[in-house]
Amino acid sequence: MHGRPQTGSDRREVSRLEGFSDAVFAFAVTLLVVSLEVPRTFDELWATMRGFLAFAICFAMLFQVWWRHYTYFRRYGLEDRFSAIATAILLFVVLFYVYPLKFLWTLVISNFFGGPTVQRPDGRVEAMIVDAQVPRLFEIYGLGFAAVFLVFTALYWHAYRQRGTLGLTAHQTLDARLSILSNAGQAAVALLSVAIAFFGGVRSATLAGFIYFAIGPLEWGIGEYGGRQRKRLGISTTHTSRA
Repeated sequence: MHGRPQTGSDRREVSRLEGFSDAVFAFAVTLLVVSLEVPRTFDELWATMRGFLAFAICFAMLFQVWWRHYTYFRRYGLEDRFSAIATAILLFVVLFYVYPLKFLWTLVISNFFGGPTVQRPDGRVEAMIVDAQVPRLFEIYGLGFAAVFLVFTALYWHAYRQRGTLGLTAHQTLDARLSILSNAGQAAVALLSVAIAFFGGVRSATLAGFIYFAIGPLEWGIGEYGGRQRKRLGISTTHTSRA
């Protein structure tokens, strides 16, 4: 890192670390594509279209991860060793996380199209997953989800610790704190899902999935807390920018 890090609107240029990250995220998106071949028959086209909704959901989730990473660098411009290592870990997890992410949402969407089955090249049709395997799927998915947001928690904690060096205002410092809470909260929900799946087994598999809906109320609670803190500091709520 050379000189004083730039923050906020002062940070414009794209660093090599950000450029490399963008390339990895772009590659991760290509791994989500249902098929790289143009459908030759209507049946192949229909099979491809069946995977569109799952692709859209996965794309949206990857975009959220990319946006949080982008926001971090736009805000703080940190390119030190810690940020580089944390980014490397994040990109590694994202690339590993793509297939569990795609499999889970393909499984969920397939339930609306005649059941979660796949057809083998020899014509055999078999289930995508059996009941006994569902808890393990949520364990894999939850660990990947938690790892992503724990990395973001570490990144924002790193920036918060350097708030003096970065010259963060009270508004920016509060945003960093709220980002730590948001990312740590999402990681905690994912780890709770993993624990439910691991200890509850098949009987608790549904709960392990639905527990992710707790993220909504959690984010609302953090937003309410942030609003109260802004009022106390005399900061306009129109400037909120949590990631």
